[in-house]
Amino acid sequence: MTNSEKALQMHEKWQGKIETTAKAHVNSREDLAIAYTPGVAEPCKAIAEDPEDAYKYTIKSNTIAVVSDGSAVLGLGNIGALAAMPVMEGKAVLFKEFGGVNAVPICLDTQDTEEIIKTVVHIAPAFGGINLEDIAAPRCFEIEERLKELLDIPVFHDDQHGTAIVVLAGIINALKVTGKVKEECRVVINGAGSAGVAITRLLLTYGFRHVTMCDINGMISKASPDLNWMQQKMAEVTNLEGRTGTLADALQGADIFVGVSAPNIVTKEMVSSMNKDAILFAMANPVPEIMPDLAKEAGAKVVGTGRSDFPNQVNNVVAFPGIFKGALEGRASQITEDMKLATAKAIAGLVAEEDLNENNILPEAFDPRVAEAVSKAVKELI
Repeated sequence: MTNSEKALQMHEKWQGKIETTAKAHVNSREDLAIAYTPGVAEPCKAIAEDPEDAYKYTIKSNTIAVVSDGSAVLGLGNIGALAAMPVMEGKAVLFKEFGGVNAVPICLDTQDTEEIIKTVVHIAPAFGGINLEDIAAPRCFEIEERLKELLDIPVFHDDQHGTAIVVLAGIINALKVTGKVKEECRVVINGAGSAGVAITRLLLTYGFRHVTMCDINGMISKASPDLNWMQQKMAEVTNLEGRTGTLADALQGADIFVGVSAPNIVTKEMVSSMNKDAILFAMANPVPEIMPDLAKEAGAKVVGTGRSDFPNQVNNVVAFPGIFKGALEGRASQITEDMKLATAKAIAGLVAEEDLNENNILPEAFDPRVAEAVSKAVKELI
């Protein structure tokens, strides 16, 4: 049985990967009178008097919404709200299994920016946080920024920031392995969508100075035509030399490549043109921009992918469960840039110096220390 066949079989068996489980048990009239009427009126009155009491008396304290419009689902593209449900259910499972956080999948049958924002604002009182998922760029940027302004609970687009945090964690350790210095490294980010933009922003915040973004047309600069508004903003702070040309041109003399783009677009010749002991994160799934063995043959020192069957899996499951765990436990109103940096450093720090090598730069997703370390890093900055 193939993996695809097994997945269909199990999803049919499960008929949904999550369910509601009652913490309050109703086995008598007294139980009923406490869990529901008339007893339930007491926490209602308390919350009406002080809305903060919702964290004390309801699921709000440890429950988030996983919200998608189905417009950019995995590598499947714009498949719509209903078809996105299995992914959102899966995300909810990961939040619970890895972070102990309750998550409710909400797939919206609209791809209108204003409608999405309005809907999330209206449902927000029931939740302690909002995780945005699989919303296409550039709408995802505006939706997240507007919701952060409108709501007093954390709003986090995992496709952007979860990915960026784990990439930075991996790069922090890859720099140790190679002896490279961030201020001197030339970095090329291929892919100018949600993940590429967030990775670039976080690397700049961390202190990288020489970052160039590429899209399907090559290097992005202030002179590039047909950029969306976010790409125009990124062109102001990247590729400061105003270089033009292809991805191959960008990689000449580069130290670090991060791909969130398309399969098999990086050749051995491109890798050979990079600086000695190059770092490559080829994260296109399921087929990376270049296979790790080819990159190593061409001279790369550290290679990461999004796949679990190769060393150095760059998997955002080591970030998002712990981030929301910490944000909810600490009652954060937002997830800040400092929290993202601290989270990346915490993840990187879980790989002991004696265990750190070119094939081991990130902790495993199943490492039980991960969520707690990430949660602690977030809470220390609240």
